[in-house]
Amino acid sequence: MTRIKICGVTLPDDAAAVASAGVDFIGLNFWPKSKRYLNPERAPMLAGVMRAMGQAKLVGVFVDPDPDEVLAVAARIDLDIIQLHGDEDPDAVKRIADAVARPVWKAITVRSARDLEHLDVWPVEALLLDAPTPGRGGAGASFDHALAREARTRFPQLKIMLAGGLVPENVGAAITQVQPWAVDVASGVETAPGVKDRTKLAAFVAAVRGVAP
Repeated sequence: MTRIKICGVTLPDDAAAVASAGVDFIGLNFWPKSKRYLNPERAPMLAGVMRAMGQAKLVGVFVDPDPDEVLAVAARIDLDIIQLHGDEDPDAVKRIADAVARPVWKAITVRSARDLEHLDVWPVEALLLDAPTPGRGGAGASFDHALAREARTRFPQLKIMLAGGLVPENVGAAITQVQPWAVDVASGVETAPGVKDRTKLAAFVAAVRGVAP
C-alpha cells in the first residue's frame, strides 16, 4: 500500500483534520523562506494535536540546515523523521543523520534522466523525487513521471517518494505508473498555502487508498 504524506501543516484545526484522516506522515516546514513556514515555538502545540488525533509520524522539513539547527528544533518537538530539501550533499546528509539519530529523507529535484544517476549514494531511509521550483517544492508543479518510474526500475532497493503537482484527480494514475513507496502533497489539498481543504484532503486519501496494490 502506498503511504501518504501531507506536508506544510501550519494550523491547529488542520493538524487535527490531517491526523484524523489516516495519513502516514505529516510534514512541518521549518524553512523560514517557505510559504508554509512553521515557527518552532508553535510546533509543539501542533504536534500535540497530531499525536492525539492519529498515528501519523511527524516529519520536520529543513533546507540546508546545520546539525545544530535540526537538533534545536528536535529539542522542542520529538520529530520522527528529518526531511532535507536543499542542496545538501551526501556528506552533509550523513553528518545530520548521525547528529539527530533519526531516519532522514532527502528530496531530489528531477529535471532529466541525469538527475537519477547515483541515487544509491545517499545515506537516507527514502528519496523524495520532486519538480524543480524556486520555493523548494509546494508549488503544484509536476515533472515527467516516466523519470520517477525509471528511478524505481534502476534502484529497486530504494524507497522512492513521489511529489510535485499531485492532486486527487491524478494521484491514482501517478501511483499506477510509478509504484512509489509514498506520495507527498501540499498545494494539491489546499485552499491557500498552509491552509488545508477538508474536501480535497479526503478525496486525496481516498484516491490513494483506492489504488489496487
